[in-house]
Amino acid sequence: MIQDTLKNYNLILASGSPRRQQFFKDLGLDFEIRLKPVKEEFPDRLTHFEISDYLAQLKSLPFKEELKDNDILVTSDTIVWHDQEALGKPKDYDDAFNMLSSMSDATHEVITSICFTTKTSQKTVNAITKVTFKALTEDEINYYINNFKPFDKAGAYGIQEWIGQIGISNIEGSYTNVVGLPTHLLYKTLNSIVL
Repeated sequence: MIQDTLKNYNLILASGSPRRQQFFKDLGLDFEIRLKPVKEEFPDRLTHFEISDYLAQLKSLPFKEELKDNDILVTSDTIVWHDQEALGKPKDYDDAFNMLSSMSDATHEVITSICFTTKTSQKTVNAITKVTFKALTEDEINYYINNFKPFDKAGAYGIQEWIGQIGISNIEGSYTNVVGLPTHLLYKTLNSIVL
């Protein structure tokens, strides 16, 4: 099992996301959390998974000089891609409302990139999941934002929360990717690095 193959490595998760941290625990991984601030900006020329790949790699930069031989640093970024635009975390209530309104009765893509950095190498992988919302009413959107305050979530929603339960009519791809981390891809790539 992966826990055995990783026992000679120090796994570092550079994420403050409670959802990502919980996934690491659920997988039985022994890891430490290290956080460093990064300004999450990307060049305008990037689109789609190029954006999340770039940001996941960007988050690894502050750690480069301190990695030891047996360290594996994991950084990640999730975006929602809708109408040829990347939706990140909403700035305020109105921004969240506009995001959810635009995704109502439509299909969008959730893209998560995971970057694995060691002292000598770097590998980035990503997963794409298609998510379809039913037609959401203004009351439903307002209720969700007021009660769940999704300001720390790309696209202004958490699939595991109320709006996901009442609003999502179809999902094509990895569910955990939409929550914030494609765990199957994390597991597969960690295995490929250490074996």
